[in-house]
Amino acid sequence: MVTKLKKTAASSKTAAAKKSGTPLSSSVKDSAQQIWQAGLGAFTKAQVEGSKAFESLVKEGVSFQRKTQSAAEEKITEATQKMTSMATDISSKASGQWDKLETIFEDRVAKALNKLGVPSAKDVAALIARIDELNASVQKLAPANSKVTKPAAKPVAEAPAAKPAKKAAPKAIARKPEVAVAAAGQENPV
Repeated sequence: MVTKLKKTAASSKTAAAKKSGTPLSSSVKDSAQQIWQAGLGAFTKAQVEGSKAFESLVKEGVSFQRKTQSAAEEKITEATQKMTSMATDISSKASGQWDKLETIFEDRVAKALNKLGVPSAKDVAALIARIDELNASVQKLAPANSKVTKPAAKPVAEAPAAKPAKKAAPKAIARKPEVAVAAAGQENPV
């Protein structure tokens, strides 16, 4: 096809040279004709080789896309690992701070309860251990004292039904001894 264009251009060149009389106009026409023919040649070459070039460009684009995707995936994996490690660090630091806060709170509550006279868990555990020791020693003593007869439980005396009931005891006597002593020390405002 290119050769046909060249032949056509050559024949038109000679025809154009015969028509025009001046050498300058013929050289301009020849140059324009050559430029036109070069454009036509480039166009036909682009048509023939264009599909090949397009296919090679597509192949290069696919390989470039794969490379960029793998690089991006590596970067995402690295970023994910960094974020996971940072989250773990922050979580452990926060946990440590909560443990410290909990310990401080427990210490302050224990001090307040101690000031109020409430026994701590250690005190209760020590008392339980001491009671267990005392029970063990009582159990050791009990077989030795088993030969001695245990006193029988006293029967509860029933109040005689026929006797008239006496007046109720004053309230101060019925109270606990500490309260009764405190009540006796106060003056009667009446």
